[in-house]
Formats: sequence, C-alpha cells, structure tokens
Amino acid sequence: MTNINICWFRRDLRLADNAALYHALKSDAPVLPIFIFDKNILDKLADKTDARVNFLHDTLMELNNELKTFGSTILVKYGRPEEVWKELLQEYEINAVFTNRDYEAYAIDRDAAVKKLIEAQNGTFHTFKDHVIFEKNEVLKADGTPYTVFTPYSRKWKAKLLTRMETIKNAKGGTEELSYYFKSYPTEKYYSNFYQLPTSELPTLAKLGFEKSEIEIPSKTVARGIIRTYDKTRNFPAIDGTSKLGIHFRFGTISIRQKARNAQQLNETFLNELIWRDFYSGILSHFPHVAKGAFRKKYENIPWRNNEEEFKSWCEGKTGYPIVDAGMRELNNTGYMHNRVRMITSSFLTKHLLIDWRWGEAYFAEKLLDFDLASNNGGWQWAAGCGTDAAPYFRIFNPTTQMQKFDKELKYIKKWVPEYGTNSYPVPIVEHKAARERCLATFKAALNNI
Repeated sequence: MTNINICWFRRDLRLADNAALYHALKSDAPVLPIFIFDKNILDKLADKTDARVNFLHDTLMELNNELKTFGSTILVKYGRPEEVWKELLQEYEINAVFTNRDYEAYAIDRDAAVKKLIEAQNGTFHTFKDHVIFEKNEVLKADGTPYTVFTPYSRKWKAKLLTRMETIKNAKGGTEELSYYFKSYPTEKYYSNFYQLPTSELPTLAKLGFEKSEIEIPSKTVARGIIRTYDKTRNFPAIDGTSKLGIHFRFGTISIRQKARNAQQLNETFLNELIWRDFYSGILSHFPHVAKGAFRKKYENIPWRNNEEEFKSWCEGKTGYPIVDAGMRELNNTGYMHNRVRMITSSFLTKHLLIDWRWGEAYFAEKLLDFDLASNNGGWQWAAGCGTDAAPYFRIFNPTTQMQKFDKELKYIKKWVPEYGTNSYPVPIVEHKAARERCLATFKAALNNI
C-alpha cells in the first residue's frame, strides 16, 4: 500500500499562494492532490446546467494540466465525502491530510467526520487559514468580544494587517511561514514533492448529472485601472467599474492575500470590500443562528406578507420598476448582479413587498455565481434591517430615485429591459409611497410590541 500525504482542495483551486498546499509539500511524504465533487451539495442543485458546476469542472481541468507539468495530477472523486475517504483509506496509507478551513456549518461537520476517520487510521488532519485574511477570533474588541459594526472592525482589521506586515518585514531567519503569505508562488521549490500519480481522468459533467452551461464566467484578470478608480465607478451599473471577482474568491482561484495586498496600494474602497468578506465570515462564525434567522432576533416578529405572485414578478424582473427589473434579469441571464442593484432589489423585496428576506436570500443563492453563505446572508439581513450594521428599517430605497441617480442615461435599463417605455412594460405592482408607509407601519408595530 502506497504511503502518502494528501492535500484536499475545496474552495482553494490554485497552486500559487495556497496555505494547505504549502504545508503539505513541506511534509515528509509525497503529496497527492484530491478534489471531491460532493454529492450532498450537487444533489440539491435543481438546475442541471448550473454554471458554478461547469466552472468547477473547467477549473479542475486547468489545475490538472498545471499539475502535469510537475509529473502529477489531481485525483477527482464524485460521491459523499465520508464514503470517498473510506475508499481512499483502503487504497492508500495516509499519513496526514492537509486542507484549508471552510467556515460554513455543513463544512465544519463534514471535516469533523473526515478527521475522525483519518485519526482512526493513525493519521493526522491539519487545517489552515486561506479563504480569509483574518478569522473570527483574530479581529476582536479590546474586551475580547466580536465586532458587530463594520467601521470599527475595519479600522482594527487594517491596523492588524499593518502590524502583521511589519512583523514579516522585520523578521530575520526562519520566517518562511510568515513571508509565504505575501508571495505569489511560495511553494515553487517544493513542487517536486508531488506524488507521481498515473494520469487520472476527471469525471465528465454527464457523470455528475450536469450539462454544459451557456453562462460566461468573468475573468480573474482585472485591469488595474478598474481597481484604481473603483471608488468613483462602483455605483454605476452601466459602467465596467467593478472587478466581478466574486466567483474567483468563492472558489479560491485567486488569492485573497494577493488581492488585499494589491488593494492596499491601489484603492482603499476596494480593500474595504475585501474586509466585508472577513467581517461577514466572522459574524457567521460567532453567531451561527444568522444562517437561518435574523441577527437581531426581535425582527423575527415581522409579519411578512409573502405574496407568491409578487415574489414571482420580482424573480422574473416584471415589477414595473426598471432598475429592479434590470437587476433581476441581469442575474437570471448572467449569474451576476451589480452590487448597487443588489441593494436596490433586496430592499424592494423586503420593504416594498414585505416578503421575507430568506426568500430573496435563497433565490440569490440559487442564481449567483459568487454565492457565499456568509456574504449573501449578511447582505440580505442588511437590506431587511435585521442584521449586523444594518440599514435601519426606515431606510427604504426609492427605486425611481436610485435609477435617476445611478443610471441617468438609462443605459443599464435599456440593456436589460428593452421594452421599458412601451405598452408591453408592466405597470408597477405596488405604488412607492403607499408601500413605504405600509412598511414603516408594519415594522414599527412589530418592533414596538416586543
């Protein structure tokens, strides 16, 4: 039986600047890279042309080709993780498993179960930080409690990053583990330590039960000019002024450390967007109840209307409010929605229509290429007024004003709602002033009756 170590890839699909891979290749046995298409997750995806599965499959083929230059390949399995690991333990003598941490509840339980299997065979299970810059307990208040407001959290985050970089800069000797976090290709000299696995074929999309998607994936290469002017262009959906890197952060095809380092030099507003990722990840870790309920528990008393016909109109982009409809159609057609428009559409659903934010959260989770539980949940709770650092319930976006301010020339509207201004465009499903007054009265009554 072959004696090896394993690097288990999940949300970190790259060789460069990968914490678990770095430590695995420094270990004392050849390293076999593996990836598992998780049946527990894939079986829940109703759309069998889901572009995210396509993206994963294409990315793994690219990763496999890169590994071939080092005489190795990635072993790709399809199944339920515990069952796959039982098979691997029968086939190989596994000394240690190296993997990067995932902070969602399902992933935590999955890793605990796999760790138990590995340790039962006298192996070790090592996890590392890679998906975020700072984990939940690294940026805390002076009294050791978590921040629930972004601005003071971001100040502490930035100060800690500067301290970390200064430590790295001043350290002498034996600093490889520290300095690696700020190098693009830290593991290059260890690439000869890969296990020389005979060529293995990836399972086809058909084997996974999926078909090819026509949705185009945004590039992971972004012009530096977009980042430099991000603070000036990010709110205008008709302008190519955002990075669209969300899916690459989601699956780790780019390094968050490298992008944060670049953002420090180019644009603080863009850096703040990266800090939001850490902030919401920490919220999910410290307050796991947010995955299913309101952070501010008193908001569980809101009597949502949950009109299914109105929800259908919102999903299809047929509300009669052009900026809302454009956003929903962009999402349905591309798997992406501009961030300013995400705020407008989510505010409209929760405030104008009084539909439970969890309905919208679930729809975004199904459609967004860059879906991330912590960030998606945090954004929806912000819009509904029930989350951390949330927009207060009486802050209600006027979709017409938002359109006039951020799409004055209607370029975004005309792209996604070509029938706007004709008789075929629907009348608004709700009148703004009446909807606003209804929302204020509903929230006020529910919150005052606690």
